[in-house]
Amino acid sequence: MIDIKLLRENPQAARASQHARGEDEGIVDAILAADERRRSSLSEFERLRAEQKGTSKTVGEVMGRLGAAKKAGAAPEDVHALEKVANEARRAAGDLSDRVKGLQAAADEAEAELGALMRRMPNIVIEGVPAGGEEDFVELTTAGRSPRDFAAEGFEPKDHLEIAEHLGLLDMARGVKVAESRFYYTVGQGARLENALMQLALQTAYDNGFTQIGVPTLVNPTVMTGAGFLDSHADEVYKLGTDDLYLTGTSEVALAGFHADEIIDLTDGPLRYTALSTCYRREAGSYGKDTRGIIRVHQFQKVEMFVYCRPEDAEAEHERLLEHERGMLDAMEIPYRVIDVAAGDLGGPAARKFDCEAWVPTQGKYRELTSTSNCTTFQARRLGTRERTENGTRIVATLNGTLATTRWIVALLENHQQADGTVRVPAALVPFLGTEVLVPDGR
Repeated sequence: MIDIKLLRENPQAARASQHARGEDEGIVDAILAADERRRSSLSEFERLRAEQKGTSKTVGEVMGRLGAAKKAGAAPEDVHALEKVANEARRAAGDLSDRVKGLQAAADEAEAELGALMRRMPNIVIEGVPAGGEEDFVELTTAGRSPRDFAAEGFEPKDHLEIAEHLGLLDMARGVKVAESRFYYTVGQGARLENALMQLALQTAYDNGFTQIGVPTLVNPTVMTGAGFLDSHADEVYKLGTDDLYLTGTSEVALAGFHADEIIDLTDGPLRYTALSTCYRREAGSYGKDTRGIIRVHQFQKVEMFVYCRPEDAEAEHERLLEHERGMLDAMEIPYRVIDVAAGDLGGPAARKFDCEAWVPTQGKYRELTSTSNCTTFQARRLGTRERTENGTRIVATLNGTLATTRWIVALLENHQQADGTVRVPAALVPFLGTEVLVPDGR
């Protein structure tokens, strides 16, 4: 959720952000109108509440005088006059009470409308983010090794699934048998390769100062909403209706909720966490896309980095996360590029996102392996995560980035395949996998 003060002070920046995303600019004016109604109702409510207190005091005084007059045996005409004043005071108090209740209801209604509109509003993109949709990214660099010339090496590259089935690394058919399409088994060396990737990623995070956390993969609606995953992508999320819990598609969600409703200490610098978790995504709307192999699946493993920092440090932390991701890709010895994702392809919480995409030889193109997002104060504002300052408290910034996922196996197998059907293991993975070459029946 963005800061309402920012919208009031600079609505044009919010409109420009919506335009860059290709989304409705009118929501900015709708939010400001609801905010004005809420503030106006609250102001009038407070004014009438003060008047109500004065009227109640008057009623009390008149009733006291009436009681005293009766007790003292005052003349009937004096008692009658006091009763008339008391009745008028009570009637005025009743009218005020009704008006106060009406204003309270109007303020509550405006508050609910404002909250609903604010939850629909995505983060404001950072200046410099390219406008447009999925294809409007800006390529920042190509890196790693150059794509191999398989023709010069004398053989036609196989795709990752053909390699994996030849080596006995994956079993797609049994995944479908026990679940449905887009589920799979990793087997033998395949399971070990996946685990080796995750362990290298965790070690990389640890070496760079991240604290490892084991996280829940089920979270409640408050945390799921707070992290920004029920706004426009609710159809991607698996929900356990009986328990009112959600399966997470990334440990980012649980890590975002780790310090919910807390005041954290950032005097010694950002808090950096990492987690390995099983992730679940419905892949709604992806019918017919990437149906072969494990590029787009419902369940996978992922190592995520997550940072809490001061808002002014967020852009520097974003660059750090990107460097960690690039370090992992360099260690995997595969060609890749870094792109600045266009505004229309950002998730709601992200103000900027960099993707690292690996070269997939059989597809002749780059495919996403990692993302890192600067969510500024969007998630922390929803989840109530603050830091203490000299002037009180303020909302912190959050960022996230991926160090490895099961999908990396695609790029590893295709880029390191050899003419004899085996696959060379990158040197950085050898200590974790225990072999330099993947071979058939290698267990």
